[in-house]
Order: sequence, then structure tokens, then C-alpha cells
Amino acid sequence: MLKPKRLLLCILMILLISLGASLTIKAAIGVGAWDALSVTGNSLTGIKVGTIQMLLNFICIGIQLVILKRDFHIRHVLQIGLSILIGIMVNFFLYIFLGHLLLTNYISRLVLFLIGIVIESFAMSIIMTLDVITFPLEGACMAFARRFGFQFHKVRQYSDIVFILIVFLTLILTKETVSIREGTVLMMLLYGPIMGFFMTKCKPFFQKQRVTD
Repeated sequence: MLKPKRLLLCILMILLISLGASLTIKAAIGVGAWDALSVTGNSLTGIKVGTIQMLLNFICIGIQLVILKRDFHIRHVLQIGLSILIGIMVNFFLYIFLGHLLLTNYISRLVLFLIGIVIESFAMSIIMTLDVITFPLEGACMAFARRFGFQFHKVRQYSDIVFILIVFLTLILTKETVSIREGTVLMMLLYGPIMGFFMTKCKPFFQKQRVTD
């Protein structure tokens, strides 16, 4: 049975992930491939970034439903609530909490971006350690990998490449603001290693506190 402490901690980390993502977007020096889709969609339609993220996550859940069919269980249904919560909180942090924040120079943007990466990777490392829920994008990649016999990490990597190509094609056709910049490279270089560092620290701590097995 899922421990209440574990669930509450998971929800708190989801809020931190939303904050971290909002900080990297606010820095405006480029974002990760997944967030670039939302930022580009916002530029094209005027729909808030968090709302677009919510819709994209719903698409990923739909992909899982089509692929998994009878293997689509309550764990996957929980992703709907996760998607709604993230979408709402990204809109809150980006447009209300950080709405009046003015970044006057590049250094301040870079610092804000790095803070966002640290917060997001820390929270994601705890989410993965708790193993309560899978994010829709990762869930879709896992379902696709299992169905067609691919390795998950390769599917996940190729998905980022597809996202970047979609964004670049959209930018070329519409001449919108470029959302893939040096920050995208920093995200690719720093996110995984920082998350790995936090996971090595979090796992034994949570086991000692009997939060996880």
C-alpha cells in the first residue's frame, strides 16, 4: 500500500519540478527539447505554456492507452492528475509568481537557468527514487519501447531529437523566436549528471527513513 508520506512527498516534488521548469523558461536562454515544444506552441497560439504542456502530456497518455490497451492500469491513469497539476502550477509560477520578474542582463538569466536545472533535477531524482508515478512522456517512450522491442533510453533520446526537429521546422516556417539555444545544450549536459548525483544521496536516505523499500 502507498504510504501517505510517500505520496505527499511526490506531490511536493511535482510542484518543485514545475517551479524549476518555469525558471528555465523565464531565463529565456533556451530550454530542453520537451519544454521547447510548449514555448513554441505558446508563441504561435498565445495559449499559456502550462496549458500546452498539459495537452502534450494528454497526447502521451493517449499513446500509452493505444499501445498498452488492457495493460493500461491505474498507475497510468494517475498521469492524468499529474499532467493537470503540472500544467496548472507551471502557469502559476511562470505567469503569476515570476510574472513581474525582470532580468536585466545575461548573467542573471544564466544564474536563474542554472537554479532551475538544479531544482528540477533534484525533484526529478526524488520522483524516480519514490517510484510512485511515471511522467507521461517517459511512460509513452517505455510503452513504445516494449511494444516494438527497442531500448527505452534510445527511444527517449530519439524523442528529444524529433522534438527539436519539429521546433526548428516550426521556427523556419513561422519565423518565431528561437526557443532552442545555449540553454538547451546546458540542459543536455547538466541535467542527467546532477539528477544522478542527487539519486545516489536520496535513495539511502529514504531507505533509512523507511519512505522507500
